[in-house]
Parts: sequence; C-alpha cells; structure tokens
Amino acid sequence: MPAELKRCFWVSLDKPYYVEYHDAEWGVPVHDDRRHFEMLILEGAQAGLSWETILRKREHYRRAFAEFDPAKVARFTPARIEKLLLNPGLVRNRLKIQSAVKNARAFLAIQEEFGSFDAYVWRFVENRPIDRERKSRADVPAKTEESNALSKDLQKRGFNFVGSTIVYSYMQAVGLVNDHTIDCFRHRG
Repeated sequence: MPAELKRCFWVSLDKPYYVEYHDAEWGVPVHDDRRHFEMLILEGAQAGLSWETILRKREHYRRAFAEFDPAKVARFTPARIEKLLLNPGLVRNRLKIQSAVKNARAFLAIQEEFGSFDAYVWRFVENRPIDRERKSRADVPAKTEESNALSKDLQKRGFNFVGSTIVYSYMQAVGLVNDHTIDCFRHRG
C-alpha cells in the first residue's frame, strides 16, 4: 500500500513491517484459534515493552512456540522453558515464558468447554466487532468494560499476563474492536 494513505497515529511509516501489520492484520476479525493464541502470547510478551519490539521478534516467537500450536506449547517442560530463556530472539522474561505455557493449558480447557477459543471470546462483544468511531488518539482508551470482563474471566480460568490493558490490545489486534481512527483508510475495511 502506498505511504500516502492516511493511517492510524501509531503506525511508524519508516518501518515497513509496522505498515504491513497495520494494513493487513490489525483490527481484522480473527476466527482462527491458533491466531488467537499467537496474539495472546505476543500481547503478553509486549507488556512493558513497545509493540515494535515484539513485531521484530515475531518470527522467533513462531519458531520457539511451535508455530503457536497451543497443544504443543501446553506440553513444554521446565527444561524447554530454560532453553527458551536462552533464546535472544525472545523477550527473556521467565514469568512471561512460563505464562505462555500456563496460558496454553488454559486455552485448551476453553476450547474443550466452548468448542473453540473463537466461540468463547467473541461472546464478549456479542459476536460482532465493536466500532466506536474513534476520531483521534485521545479517543482510544487503554481498556474498556469489555476488556475488563474478558480479562477477569481469563484470569479466573487460569491465564496470566491478561490484565485489562493487555486484553484490550489483544481485542484491537484480533478485530473484536475496530479502533482504526475514522480518518484511517482501514477504518471501513
């Protein structure tokens, strides 16, 4: 896509991977469980860091976390976690890596209960993306009632690194909410 198109305020136009992520992925409704799991892991890894850092490490995460297959990640052993902590392509934070494994197990339990994680998570937005017609950066919150509810439920089900702000970023990423500002060419799809 040409750089002349108007994009959301957070896009670094000098970084092609950022532009590509915004233009092709961010805010597009996701209905694939593996993609949901990927974004939960990446958003949790991002806590306290920039999203740019995580985007640059994304391919390393894909390889290290079995292409984001939750069944495989759920079987990671303590020895495997120790090996991941040595991987310079990851955010080498023990709690974040351990939580990815713990979250994989909780993710599988949700799939078992609801048939899919997708069926579970879309209930929090009444099965359609929320569009609040954001006009500017000031209109985009860090969390909402919906992210509070989803965060609380995920925590109750055993997830870590799913505070409301992290969950809201996840919701934006997977299209549960459309937070493309109204002047962005992606706002209407």
